[in-house]
Amino acid sequence: MTDRAALMPRRRELQPDPYVPDYKTSVTRSPALPLLSMESTPSEETGPRFGHSLLGPLDNDLIRNFSEGKALAIGERIRVHGRVLDETGRPVPQTLVEIWQANAGGRYRHIKDTYFAPLDPNFGGCGRTITDDDGRYEFMTIRPGAYPWPNRANDWRPMHIHFSVFGHAFGQRLITQMYFQGDPLIDLCPIAATIRDRSQLYRLVAPLDMQQSRGMDYLAYRFDIVLRGRRQTMFENKPEGM
Repeated sequence: MTDRAALMPRRRELQPDPYVPDYKTSVTRSPALPLLSMESTPSEETGPRFGHSLLGPLDNDLIRNFSEGKALAIGERIRVHGRVLDETGRPVPQTLVEIWQANAGGRYRHIKDTYFAPLDPNFGGCGRTITDDDGRYEFMTIRPGAYPWPNRANDWRPMHIHFSVFGHAFGQRLITQMYFQGDPLIDLCPIAATIRDRSQLYRLVAPLDMQQSRGMDYLAYRFDIVLRGRRQTMFENKPEGM
């Protein structure tokens, strides 16, 4: 396998339904014509470039990065960690992982967020990091709060963290959400319900990881991320590298 190998076809049956009337913005955003399946080209098989040296020591610590270490964010401290893999199980090293989230009260630091919960002056709600050689990443942050949203009369978003992963190619670009084990709002959320296969939905739920928690300090949650894989180069009827 090489970094320029063709990408595997996406499994459309695992993706959320694009048109779900209970999620009202999907009505206007969903495509009107059937999707086309095409082979990947160099524009999808190559990746973006960014300056790894631009990351600072607090970029993956949302508890301290907004205040530059001068004060701590308010809320339940948590550690979110995991691995970024491709669908063949290989780690994806040196990959940019970015997150953004609401604060402990369920409010984003965004001009259009008018929820009644107060802003935390020491919490910006975003961070980034680079995976190591084994595809591992971690963030320190606070558990985000649930919040209401104007979909139906009384819809609430579960506690969640948004993830953006660049992978090694534009075809591996992923934007997703992480939910928390035991949150009853997951089964009531119209956005989560767009994933009809519940086994796939539960892959977005991070389990509690007590082995990586620290007593009297924080709980840990493990969230492994699987990106689109690449086709292997065949050599004498054996996949290269195996």
